[in-house]
Amino acid sequence: MASEIEVKAPGLATTVQDLGRPGFYHLGIPLSGAMDRLALVAANLLVGNPPDAAGLEAVFMGPELVFGRDATVAVCGADLPPKVDGEAVPTWESFAVKAGQTLSFGYLKTGARAYIAISGGIDVPVVLGSRSTYPLGGLGGHEGRALAAGDRLALGDAGASPAGRSVPEGLRRGPGGSPVEIRMLPGLYWHRITETAGKRFFKETWKVAPEADRIGYRFRGGTPLDFVPREQPFGAGSDPSNIVDACYPYGSIQVPGGTEPIVLHRDAVSGGGYMMVGTVISADMDLIGQLQPHTPVRFVETDMEGALAARHERAAIVNQIREHLA
Repeated sequence: MASEIEVKAPGLATTVQDLGRPGFYHLGIPLSGAMDRLALVAANLLVGNPPDAAGLEAVFMGPELVFGRDATVAVCGADLPPKVDGEAVPTWESFAVKAGQTLSFGYLKTGARAYIAISGGIDVPVVLGSRSTYPLGGLGGHEGRALAAGDRLALGDAGASPAGRSVPEGLRRGPGGSPVEIRMLPGLYWHRITETAGKRFFKETWKVAPEADRIGYRFRGGTPLDFVPREQPFGAGSDPSNIVDACYPYGSIQVPGGTEPIVLHRDAVSGGGYMMVGTVISADMDLIGQLQPHTPVRFVETDMEGALAARHERAAIVNQIREHLA
């Protein structure tokens, strides 16, 4: 296993992820990739990888990995404390792991998903332009699934990647605040709910439900939506939240039955028959991927100008990290 790592323990749901496979959503194949893209990019830059190199996404609980070669490693995103042969090492900072040593993790402190970048990247086959795992479709990653004990992962060729480099505190993004604010644009079907219901939707605090995964995050605790009366169109079903099938962009917020909003995420389906009250802006999708169940959340209305400005600010953070490490 000279250029491999062995999975001694897989953690709760650890998968190989890069920045995803765009271009196939119209065929029903989602983007997949890291739920917190900024964290994966930061970890890759710390170890000298390209930003889109494949790393590991660990959810709530980290894996235990035995290294077959010397490597530089970085862990970003959730505060899931890494340890090398039992000795604690920092997050958001590159550190060395020698051949024969074991990388493990302590208990989760904050956030939900940690990203493990290893110099050279995880060298699994490229499927439709990406190494990302889409577990629901059994596509990509390591055999199309989450890691299991005994798996061996090949590593790519690594260049010089010194340990001890770190991302400044001010450039480390996490959920922050309580309630966490998630910005959204009202959608094409916003007119289907009453004005009072729309105002209440933004005013109330929701909480992340236990049903929160790579497909979507469900939220509970707010008042059910009131719908504007109408004659249901042919094929839309009897529930007022039903529509004739429509496409779903990433970040779509559907509210089946008007009761519990669901934000569709990286492994989401591409269409269906529920109306969408809006769409979470791209700059805030990373934040959703770091929310634990029961986290208080408020949806905050924005417009296209605000969404584009937020995307520009997020891109600026990546550039600042890159310049700092250079």
